Amino acid sequence: MKKTLMVAALSGVFATAAHAQSSVTLYGLIDAGITYTNNQGGHSNWQETSGAVNGSRWGLRGAEDLGGGLKAIFTLENGFGINDGTLKQGQREFGRQAFVGLSSNQFGSVTLGRQYDSMVDYVGPLSLTGTQYGGTQFAHPFDNDNLNNSFRVNNSVKYQSAAYGGFKFGALYGFSNQADGFANNRAYSAGASYNYGGLNVGAAYLQLNSNGATSAAAAFNSGGAVSSDNTFFAARQQTWGAGASYTFGPATAGLVYSQTNLHGLAGIGAGASGVSGGIATNGDSARFQNFEANARYALTPALSIAGSYTYTRGNLEGTSPHWNQFNLQTAYSLSKRTDVYLQGEYQQVNEGSGVNADINGLNASGNNKQIAVTAGLRHRF
Repeated sequence: MKKTLMVAALSGVFATAAHAQSSVTLYGLIDAGITYTNNQGGHSNWQETSGAVNGSRWGLRGAEDLGGGLKAIFTLENGFGINDGTLKQGQREFGRQAFVGLSSNQFGSVTLGRQYDSMVDYVGPLSLTGTQYGGTQFAHPFDNDNLNNSFRVNNSVKYQSAAYGGFKFGALYGFSNQADGFANNRAYSAGASYNYGGLNVGAAYLQLNSNGATSAAAAFNSGGAVSSDNTFFAARQQTWGAGASYTFGPATAGLVYSQTNLHGLAGIGAGASGVSGGIATNGDSARFQNFEANARYALTPALSIAGSYTYTRGNLEGTSPHWNQFNLQTAYSLSKRTDVYLQGEYQQVNEGSGVNADINGLNASGNNKQIAVTAGLRHRF
């Protein structure tokens, strides 16, 4: 009897110790707002929006201590529309992120699954579209550089280093998963960042091969690296960018440059605004260059103001549209987890280009100008 009680007691101790070395966290963010747009297809519009700044999501994040500074880690993150309860990211259950891997305090992490590319990881945080200070509607036209993570990379293996004196680097490869088409819808990227005091710099490169039903890839591989949430359907997409920001006291100022080259462009997909805005896509080449200046300031610990200006130069067969977009946001924290915000965007495309204004996340204007204002509430858990 005593032995049985002792075994039971020791089993309870070991179970408690094992439990203490593992953790699973439920987390999420809900962003809901009312948006007024002066022109959508020639008409003004009032609408309830989800994720005007940050996409609504919930997720599970876990880690198990394996000893010696090594951990098993996983993340499962769902994206949804708070206004109608529907799944986002192509109706995927865990469309925002889904990966598992190993993490070392000394060497970094290796993960496998559906993940963000290096542009999102290393350049995105330096642009207001990749932060809580702007988000979705502050994105560069059609989110052409993916800094607002319009799409993720499936079938991917990703490495991210530990921090070495403020320096980090990483790379990702997304498999096509096709037996007779190794390069038919594959992706790869690499990037690095450096932090020293208030200075942050980052740079990255991303390439997608045959990420759409184009003349160069007529038999599109829907099970490859990118599918159903493509920003562009093209035979090849090459995107790179770099940025820097500096924080001094309550203020942060930054600059970002990015460029996307497209070969065999056949269309603009669901990962963008959903409307091509008058851009003809007939298998030709295209290029987008983005120049962003941004700043934010903490007026008080609870009240912030942020703004940015982006100039985008496009080069397409037969037209050269230029976009100018001005963005402004103010947010007030009601608590550590809840805040209210008011933000606005103004976009103008040069006349004569034949391209309509199209603020990211909204439907395109009926002409070359568009204004949007959103009042919203964000809650984190």
